[in-house]
Amino acid sequence: MIEGMPISKIARRLAWLWLLIIIAFFMVPIAYLLATSFKTPDDVLQGYLLPGNTTLENYPAAFRHVPIASMIRNSTLIAVLSGIITLVITVPATYAMVKLGFLRRVIPNITLASYAAPPIIALVPLFFLMQMIGLIDTIPGLALVYGIMNIPVAFWLLRSFVKDIPDDIDEAAWVDGAGYWLTLRRIVLPLLWPGIIATALICIILSYNELLFASAMTFKDTSRTITVGMSLFQGERLVNFGQMAAGSFAGMLPVYVIAVFFQRYLVGGLTQGSVK
Repeated sequence: MIEGMPISKIARRLAWLWLLIIIAFFMVPIAYLLATSFKTPDDVLQGYLLPGNTTLENYPAAFRHVPIASMIRNSTLIAVLSGIITLVITVPATYAMVKLGFLRRVIPNITLASYAAPPIIALVPLFFLMQMIGLIDTIPGLALVYGIMNIPVAFWLLRSFVKDIPDDIDEAAWVDGAGYWLTLRRIVLPLLWPGIIATALICIILSYNELLFASAMTFKDTSRTITVGMSLFQGERLVNFGQMAAGSFAGMLPVYVIAVFFQRYLVGGLTQGSVK
């Protein structure tokens, strides 16, 4: 007992206090972004959390200044295509390395080591490669870059899910005459489906939020992503912070929709990849 209060009750209250601090840490920047989207230029310069003079003009002005709607569509399409490319490559490769022992030590080390390198190292060679094959400044080209770039993340997440599938299931299928591809398609994929969804969602979010390659490989509004569009609010002498906040808030909505509706898969994928 401490001052008439059980220790367990104090610990519970401290846990709730710590939880509120964490929630505030993540929610205050979003709240400030939303508040800034309703501020006038003078209110932005004041730096207060809440706007003094609320205005709705930033949202229509932002959509007039930058084609936000088309850029959100581009980002979503590129992210989904890149997720498909990543899974098509990574699912059979992960199964081969984990279950069949195909280059089990060499390929995983190379794959994960490549992800640790700064992305800007690959920017110049990828730029000229995309230019040579005619995919520069195109949605398929950027989706291909993202799809290959996210392979290490997808492998790291899928490896834990594949390991959780008992070896007896694969061996029983092989004994019955099923080949590796048939076993993967008919037996493993249904069991691996939660991991595939979680991996796809994480890779889609990573692709949606990417800026470096998108800014270097896209030049027209028909292929630019929303992350590149946010940089277009930078003027020669000033930054339209109110319009930028409005555009940023509109651009982040698809990611938050994914996070809210698919939270169970996202949490499962992240924890599965971190504890195995």
